[in-house]
Amino acid sequence: MRYDAKTTTYSDSRAINPEAQKVLRNTYMLLGLTLAFSALTAFFAMSTGLRLNIFVFFIGAYGLMFLTHKLANSAWGLLSVFGFTGFMGLSIGPILNAYIGAGMGGVVVSALAMTALVFFGLSAVALITKKDFSFLGKFLLVGGLVLMGGVIANLFLGLTGLHLAISAGFVIFSSALILFETSQIVNGGETNYIRATVGLFVAIYNLFLSLLSLLGMSND
Repeated sequence: MRYDAKTTTYSDSRAINPEAQKVLRNTYMLLGLTLAFSALTAFFAMSTGLRLNIFVFFIGAYGLMFLTHKLANSAWGLLSVFGFTGFMGLSIGPILNAYIGAGMGGVVVSALAMTALVFFGLSAVALITKKDFSFLGKFLLVGGLVLMGGVIANLFLGLTGLHLAISAGFVIFSSALILFETSQIVNGGETNYIRATVGLFVAIYNLFLSLLSLLGMSND
């Protein structure tokens, strides 16, 4: 904060600049649209009983994410981001069917509510404090590699304890990613709203599934 003697008012020297405000506004608008589209594709998968092979999921998810990043500076990036988020929605459908079929619809609602609470809470921290969370970059890189290694290992091991640890790790990872991505936008480190949308969508996706897993195991 600084005091302006001429106008006898205080102004915030760390206010979000107009360009960052534009990126932030476009990011949240696109994020809302992609989340809604993802929900629609998830409902479609639930209604039709569609299931994705694990290898199809990995190839599709990472392939579409890579494509979106490559096209982020063009109009095709918008089409690609909807393709990516829609595909991710398809992958959630069978999981939701399994929980609802097991009589754990309340767990799904609780996971959704907690995901929203964490997202809005952490976003508010980054927006209000305007703190630079770029130092989390290295943690996210290493943490992401470790978690993916754990996921792949547990595909063969099938250990409940490891699954629990991975889910808890993804909650921490996703929370850090929300702070990092929002901070990058606020402080001018990210100027492309398509890339920012993908980062926040991935954080929300992983956070929801991890909380769903933890709550489901606790309920069980």
